[in-house]
Amino acid sequence: MLAAGTNLGPYEILSPLGAGGMGEVYRARDNRLGREVAIKVLPEEFASNPDRRARFENEAKAVAALSHPNILAIFDYATIGDTTLAVTELLEGQTLKDRLAAGAMAPKAAIGFAVQMVRGLSAAHEKGIIHRDIKPDNLFVTADGILKILDFGLSRSYSPGSGEDAPTQSHMTSPGTVMGTVGYMSPEQVRGTKVDQRSDLFSAGVVFAEMLTGRRAFQRDSAVETMNAILKEDPLSGSSAGLPGALDRILRRFLEKRPEDRFQTARDAAFALETLSGSGPAPTREEEGGARSIAVLPFADMSPSKDQDYFCEGLAEELIHALTKIPELRVASRTASFQFRGKAADLASMAEQMRVSTILEGSVRKAGERLRVSVQLINAADGFHLWSERYDRDLSDVFAIQDDITEQVVKALRLVLSEKEKRSLVRPKTSNVEAYDLYLRGRHLFYKAGRESQHKAIALFRQAADIDPDYAPAYAGMADASCFLYMFHRSLPEDRERAEWASLKALELAPQLAECHASRGFVASLSKRFDEAEREFKTALALDPRLFEAKYFFGRVRIAQGKVEEAIRLWEDACQIRPEDYAVPLLLTGTYHGLGKEAEALEAAKRGVDAAQIYMKVNPEDPRPLYLGAGGLIVLGERDKGLQWAARAFAMAPDDDSVLYNLACVYSVAGEAEKALDCLEKTVRAGFKGRDWIEHDADLNLIRGRDRFKDILELMEKTS
Repeated sequence: MLAAGTNLGPYEILSPLGAGGMGEVYRARDNRLGREVAIKVLPEEFASNPDRRARFENEAKAVAALSHPNILAIFDYATIGDTTLAVTELLEGQTLKDRLAAGAMAPKAAIGFAVQMVRGLSAAHEKGIIHRDIKPDNLFVTADGILKILDFGLSRSYSPGSGEDAPTQSHMTSPGTVMGTVGYMSPEQVRGTKVDQRSDLFSAGVVFAEMLTGRRAFQRDSAVETMNAILKEDPLSGSSAGLPGALDRILRRFLEKRPEDRFQTARDAAFALETLSGSGPAPTREEEGGARSIAVLPFADMSPSKDQDYFCEGLAEELIHALTKIPELRVASRTASFQFRGKAADLASMAEQMRVSTILEGSVRKAGERLRVSVQLINAADGFHLWSERYDRDLSDVFAIQDDITEQVVKALRLVLSEKEKRSLVRPKTSNVEAYDLYLRGRHLFYKAGRESQHKAIALFRQAADIDPDYAPAYAGMADASCFLYMFHRSLPEDRERAEWASLKALELAPQLAECHASRGFVASLSKRFDEAEREFKTALALDPRLFEAKYFFGRVRIAQGKVEEAIRLWEDACQIRPEDYAVPLLLTGTYHGLGKEAEALEAAKRGVDAAQIYMKVNPEDPRPLYLGAGGLIVLGERDKGLQWAARAFAMAPDDDSVLYNLACVYSVAGEAEKALDCLEKTVRAGFKGRDWIEHDADLNLIRGRDRFKDILELMEKTS
């Protein structure tokens, strides 16, 4: 041990702080800068050991490559005389291990620390560094509540790879080598097989579970038994019963045995934690300036004739789509931000409702071939303008305007993008403004969801494609609208055929676009080509792991195949990506209800009904949130209100077979068997072809065993 007053170059030892397997740690003063630091000294017996010395140096180099508020900062690494040392920031507080000696934490506190932990891991992983020894001993909680990751002595560099779903595993642990701390190892560490960033996420999940439950997830009487538990046992059996359903699901996602079933990146894990129901964890210092979340409001129409709503919404939607591609930025969905269309509510209130810290708003004045776009990025907390600009351009410059706005938002929020991320912001565009205008009109109608709106949208998409035959989004739009018609309205062969060729054309023109693969997967599912659908959805998610539509429709495919648990997993992921969506949680409601998981069904129903009410403010003419929400209300015990919503949906579209089918589900859940069968029979006679869906839809469980239900299925066979 070094005595107080010992000088190591410019550093004066003040007092010992502790000792570990890789060295002694001291409080010291840097006499050059007049600040106190921590010094970690490699013991003399280790300094002559090449392996020990290499590990010590490896840790210093690993940490020096990182700069993040949730990672211990290193200031210096040197050999002074016979002493090898690393100089780091001095922390005041306690290790997480000491903090956990008092028992389990409240969920909100645990979530807050978990978010900081995975943010620090995200910074390391993005530099190609995996920690390999995440445990409470290596996590420090400062006096002001900041969590720091310590001890990168076992870290290794790796190649993050070209895709998040398929990380390259070069420069990783050699097969057969077991590294880490028993009890916090991932299954792949226990086996001594190759590890990547997902191994750190498993270990982070073990720590998170310990914070929430107050006990070690896999601890057994011996190391061998502990490792066997990691490989084979459910760590949460019984211990997480009191946790909210969404929190339990996220925790289980961390602890999946197979790496491909876990969160694929620490960034995704942080996003999932941040979007848990309730107020969520408090922001870190990095976020307190309001620089990591944004909502894009529909632009105000300042045109003389006030007929440019579709253009204003389309411009905002394109910006939402581009900004969603930025990994470090959480973007409010179209549904969430468009609820404020035309409203004069103050920005702080809007931001609070959408849980964002910045808002992008603007106006459009379109007159002939001239376009004026005014835009401003505002910090919601104080109304401060982070950036503003006015563009007076020809209409043909609209694409350059969109790209410039995205670029300026990135700069204003001080976000740094990799070259790959920059390329991901680029979408296939048309050079023809008329084609683009038609495309925007089509998207505007597509979101209205009704049968006539879909037909009109298809006509506009077709016109856009006729003007510019190379415009992939126009074909994808045509395919999507045709799929919606086939699935929700009459199931006419011509709709499916149109969807087939349009999706193939879109894919031919833009194979790099995730949305094109998702459209193709949706189309393949309509013809029960489930293997093809699975390939296309997985390709879409490899290109864009956060593509909501791929998760949503892939889940529908899994329901049609009877793979209910996988559908639930996909839909819960979709809810994390777009928490403002109403349809997916309401579909989950019936699915959980059918499995007898009543707590999960109630939670999903609450989420879905709340989101449906917000959506109806934006789209009061759409019956879909009414008939889906009706089932959710009944599950929540509000039977009369649910039946009122169902009646309102029927009044809006009494001949719509999608409305009739869903009313059958509502009546079945409400215990009205004959009314349910009446609606189902009308749906089938109108041409509904979704037999796979009917056979697996849990909402119809009440009537499934009845003779009349079997007769309806036979009727479907005859009319196919």
